[in-house]
Amino acid sequence: MLSKKKFGVISLGCDKNRVDSEKLLGLIKERGYTLTDDLSKAEIVIVNTCAFLQEAREEAISTILECADYKKGKLQKLVVTGCLPQKFIDELYLPLEEADVFLGINDYEKIFEALEKSYREGTRQNYVGKGKDGYIRPRVITTDEHYAYLKIADGCYNHCTYCLIPKIRGKYRSYPMEELLREAEELGDVAELIVVAQDSTRYGEDLYGENRFVELLQALSALENIQKIRLLYCYPDVISDKLIEEVATNDKILKYMDIPLQHSENRVLKLMNRKGTRESYLALFKKLRSCIPGIAIRSTFISGFPTETEDEFEGMLQFIQEAKLINCGFFAYSREPDTGAYRLKPQIHHATKKRRVRALYEAQAEISANILSDFVGKEIEVLCDGIDYEKGCFVGRGYFSAPDIDGKVYFHAAEAAQGEYYKVRVERTDSYDVYGSTKDYEGEEWK
Repeated sequence: MLSKKKFGVISLGCDKNRVDSEKLLGLIKERGYTLTDDLSKAEIVIVNTCAFLQEAREEAISTILECADYKKGKLQKLVVTGCLPQKFIDELYLPLEEADVFLGINDYEKIFEALEKSYREGTRQNYVGKGKDGYIRPRVITTDEHYAYLKIADGCYNHCTYCLIPKIRGKYRSYPMEELLREAEELGDVAELIVVAQDSTRYGEDLYGENRFVELLQALSALENIQKIRLLYCYPDVISDKLIEEVATNDKILKYMDIPLQHSENRVLKLMNRKGTRESYLALFKKLRSCIPGIAIRSTFISGFPTETEDEFEGMLQFIQEAKLINCGFFAYSREPDTGAYRLKPQIHHATKKRRVRALYEAQAEISANILSDFVGKEIEVLCDGIDYEKGCFVGRGYFSAPDIDGKVYFHAAEAAQGEYYKVRVERTDSYDVYGSTKDYEGEEWK
């Protein structure tokens, strides 16, 4: 019944959700079904959703409704998977009649059974919760071929009071190391492997009874097909001396850490159920810079958390001036039902939240510009991501830039290939990007 059907997949949300979508694509390809990027030619479209914030839920619903328009053409079945149905299936099932099949985060292997039943009976199918939390491989990579994400765990048990993830994804679950190593090997030649989880640094605590994050990094580093490793979502309270030493001494691990802090002021951090303090964060940064000279540290912050005072907002401004991080993401607090902070009062007016976030970004732009300016006149190693046709040059990333969330390096070269590393002399920088040329380039410098 499904053998000649064409599948199309849309993935929404974070890079961790992207990996889930890639595994879903892997299941479809493994069964021998046809995949298409042109949704107008697909008979079955799958939308893998995010539900972390209200904005993400609205985007998911809008995307589902847009996809439903393809039913005027070849589309026969619309499948909704991921976080949105996992958490909100009771609210979604009746009103979202455009969808034919619903699957939760652990139900991907049930997709064929659900679709067969929907075709056979001509009915809508709710399979949320009918699957099991098993490790899935292989994958179909949707990033450029030279880099890939490796999701090492799912769920979270930090229970931050602003966050829905534990209610959606459940408790923290590390994936078996042997499966992760096999998956990483099957990716083929990878110039940059990006390690992700809701909390990467807790890897192994649940599965092995001890933290085995460093052991996993050492094992990944031993794989010949992996050139470099980048670490995202390292929680500050779990960054051990052992991990710091590994990053400092392991040539395959990029000297970069994404460390989500969410706030800097102790009273707000306590209300958020974050384990650190302003003082401990600054001490951690000092230690990292002492042990790993030149390390690039990025973070994320939430402004406008309930009860946040103007003085506490000013305190966060002062904190980022002192912390001097290379890049930060700032987000206005989103009031999410079924979270601990939902009932906190007073809630901050949306206009105040927007003003504070804007001020934080303006302050960070100056900090980032000052840090990047130190690279001018120096030679850095750059991974070529391709060509920027608008700027008429190659584009890539230095060790200090992760895909999508950080800036880029624009560079001139006589020639360059995607997925290869090049030495680039930095000629100019701004608050986000870097501009330079390789030695073999004979044209004008960036002005």
